[in-house]
Amino acid sequence: MAKIKTLFVCTNCGYSSSKWEGKCYSCNEWNTLLETHEIKSSKTTLEQKQQVWKEDTKKNVPKLLNDIHKINQNRISTNDEEFDRVLGGGIVTGSVTLLGGRPGIGKSTLLLQLAINANLKVLYVSGEESAEQIKMRADRVGFKNENCFILSEINLNNILKEAKAINPQVLIIDSVQTIYSPFIESSAGSITQVRECASELQRFAKETNIPLFMIGHINKDGNIAGPKVLEHIVDTVLLFEGDRNYSYRLLRVEKNRFGSTDELGIYEMHGSGLKCVTNPSEMLLSQSSDLLSGSVIGTLVEGMRPMLIETQALVSPAVYGNSQRSATGFELRRLNMILAVLEKRLGLAFAQQDVFLNIAGGIKISDPGLDLSITTALISSLNNIAVSNKTVFAGEIGLTGEIRAVNRIDQRILEAERLGFESIYISSFNKISLDKDKLGIRVYELSRVDELLQVVFS
Repeated sequence: MAKIKTLFVCTNCGYSSSKWEGKCYSCNEWNTLLETHEIKSSKTTLEQKQQVWKEDTKKNVPKLLNDIHKINQNRISTNDEEFDRVLGGGIVTGSVTLLGGRPGIGKSTLLLQLAINANLKVLYVSGEESAEQIKMRADRVGFKNENCFILSEINLNNILKEAKAINPQVLIIDSVQTIYSPFIESSAGSITQVRECASELQRFAKETNIPLFMIGHINKDGNIAGPKVLEHIVDTVLLFEGDRNYSYRLLRVEKNRFGSTDELGIYEMHGSGLKCVTNPSEMLLSQSSDLLSGSVIGTLVEGMRPMLIETQALVSPAVYGNSQRSATGFELRRLNMILAVLEKRLGLAFAQQDVFLNIAGGIKISDPGLDLSITTALISSLNNIAVSNKTVFAGEIGLTGEIRAVNRIDQRILEAERLGFESIYISSFNKISLDKDKLGIRVYELSRVDELLQVVFS
């Protein structure tokens, strides 16, 4: 008989304790210990687990580094330009990828499109929907893959048996929180079940060389639900995010053992599924030709991709006494810092003004290179002076009022030139490798915010 042992496991770091404590002594987080049941399996149970999908286990022996020959692995294309970009050029055989995101953001749709559009033999396992429901979504999206197998199952043993029999080129699990192992006496979604199922799936992917994709739910803090070991054992962690009130979705890389973590995929949600956005700059720019105060174009770099985006600011007198500060898509604390710099260094009266800031498209921005465009938009709205819609800004604002250099300035300039802008304002501390005389855009250099006030608003 298997023995059941009660443990309290930290959901943040995986530390286990025999009794409940309010504070985890490993990571010092509060209220993260949850009760789990660990089963010490007998020898017979362990043998049964090993015989679920494999007949024998190859013995690994140490090898000298010089004796190991490098294998040039050809990546598998998904027929999705944005997905291939994020993965680093395609799917690596035997890799394990975890996709997380808020409910309803489109995680299942993204991987279902991968399954039905890729020219691959795919096994799509769903623990949340029936095969008929998946067929309805596939008809709506428009499937093209005749070798896409659908399995509605939550028993891990049955999933591994079918995967071994079909031998697909790609295995998709939707989602890992719904899968359970019959050898663990706890409910599906518990820390013990998620950890055990993920470990067994990872072992299956590595030994059969079948790439595996798992969907993971996130908690209220925005982190992937379950133990942190779930993110450690996988090769790639992707986050699918966006505002449900907007149609745009961002696919970010949190971890990638086979590629860069600086890549970004952009999608637009339609009634027929997710569509790749090949030119995000035109998507994020205003379609209006009217010159209005408070609207300024800035440049940012998301991952390895330069983009242009519209920043909108509204400054009006505070009616209710205390001034309000609101920012959509931008960090509020950084907005307060920029306002404090403008008051201190330029003497502009923002203290008794309501300030509202909006980043077009519902995208959340963390690039400091957008500071200069936001500063220009705030001054433009305060003085009710419109800025040319053929002008772009790129620079970071320091506490002393200096305009600091930003990364990838050459790519930002070339992106603005490609879209037909006439001028760009950058930091004088940026080193440009481009020949200004051969550029089709005028480059102006600024060192302090007072120069911005004199040159742009004179």
